[in-house]
Amino acid sequence: MIRLSLRLLAPLMLTAIAMPSPAAAPTDIPADPVIQMREHWLDADINAFNFRHSADMFETRAVPHGDTVRALPDGQAITPPAFRQNGVTRSYDEWARRTYTNAIIVLRDGKVVFEEYRNRARPSDRFISFSMAKSITSLLIGIALDQGKIGSLDDPAGKYVPELRKGAYGDVTIRQLLQMRSGVDYDERYDFGEKPSVAALIHRHAIVLNEERFADRATTMTRVAKPGSRFNYATLDTAVLGWVLERATGQSLASLTATNLWQPAGMADDAFWIADGPEGKGRELSGMGFNATLRDYARLGQLMLDDGLRDGKAVLPRGWMKQATSMIPFAQPTPLGGRGYGFQFWQLDDQPGAYTALGLAGQFIYVHPQSRTVIVKLSHYPLPEPPHVMGETLAYFQQLVRLAP
Repeated sequence: MIRLSLRLLAPLMLTAIAMPSPAAAPTDIPADPVIQMREHWLDADINAFNFRHSADMFETRAVPHGDTVRALPDGQAITPPAFRQNGVTRSYDEWARRTYTNAIIVLRDGKVVFEEYRNRARPSDRFISFSMAKSITSLLIGIALDQGKIGSLDDPAGKYVPELRKGAYGDVTIRQLLQMRSGVDYDERYDFGEKPSVAALIHRHAIVLNEERFADRATTMTRVAKPGSRFNYATLDTAVLGWVLERATGQSLASLTATNLWQPAGMADDAFWIADGPEGKGRELSGMGFNATLRDYARLGQLMLDDGLRDGKAVLPRGWMKQATSMIPFAQPTPLGGRGYGFQFWQLDDQPGAYTALGLAGQFIYVHPQSRTVIVKLSHYPLPEPPHVMGETLAYFQQLVRLAP
C-alpha cells in the first residue's frame, strides 16, 4: 500500500521526471500530460474521479466477462443506521462523507440489501482495487495449484522464474510470498527526491514512466531476514507471484483471470488490469492494478464467502479460502489496524472468521461469515490516511452485520 500521496511529492517528482533542464530540451515544450495525470492520480481533490477512470491514464489488459451472469437478487432492504462510536452519533451520510465513500454495497445471503453510488459515480464505473488485487492474485495461485500448474506452495519462486535465482527471491517459496514473509530488503515507502527508495523508483519507472516492469528489480534484491521469519508488507512480493503465475501457466494474468475466475464466477461486466512497462510489452500489475464494477467486486466477495462455489459448482478449489484466510496474528496491530495476515488477505477486527481484501485509500471487500454478509466499500481517502477513517469504517461494518436480515 502506498503510504504517501503523490500530490505531496509532486514538486519533487516533477523536478525529477517531468521538468527537463534547458540543456536537455527546449524550455517551451510542456511536460508530457499523460505523465502529469499519472503523477496526480492520488491527489485528494480529484481522486474520487480518478479512481474510476484509470483506463484513461494507463495502458490496460482486458478481462472480459462470460456469457452467463451470477444473479444478485434484491433482498430485504435495510436503512443504513446512524453511526455511533464513543458516545458520538452521526448520520449515515456524515459517516459516508467522513470515510470518503465513492460506492458501497451490502449483501446478505447473496442478496443486495443496500447499494449506493456517490460523487457522481455510476454502476458501470470500474473502480481501481489497489491492493485488493493482491487477494485476486492469491485466488489465482490457488487455482493454478489445483490445476497442477504449480506443484507446491513450498516450491521456490526461482523454479518457475529462473531470472530470480541470482537474487534474494530465488529460494523464497510461494507460500512465503503469499504471507509477505520473503525476507527481502524492500520497504513499502514511497520516498522520492534525491535518494528515492526502491519502492519509489519502481513506481516511477514502471507505472508513471512505463520504462520497466514492476517485478524487474526483484532479480537484484538482497535479503535482510530469513524467508518466513517475519512479516513485511511488500507489493514487490505480489509482483513476483504474478510473474510466477505467468510462467507456471503459460498465460498472461489477464487471460488467466478471465478464463479461470471472472467468467466461471459469472461476473456481469468486463474488468481490466493496469499494465506496467513499455507499451504493449508490460505485464499486469498483480499487486495493485485490477479494476472492476462495484457489483462484480460484491460477486467476488460472495464467491469467497461460498468457499469458491457458484450454483454448486467449484470455481475456486475447495478449502482454498479457509487456507488463504487462516491468519498469522501480529504481536501488535499495524498502524492501519491489521491484526493478522493470511495469503494476501487481512484480519482487521476481532470478528470471528472475518477477513478483508484491502486496498490503498479505502478499498474493502469485507467478508463476515457468521452473518453471511459481504460489504464492498470503494473509497477515496486522502493520503496520508486520516487517523479516524479505518476505525470508523470497521466500526460501521460491525453495525451493518448486526442488523437483522
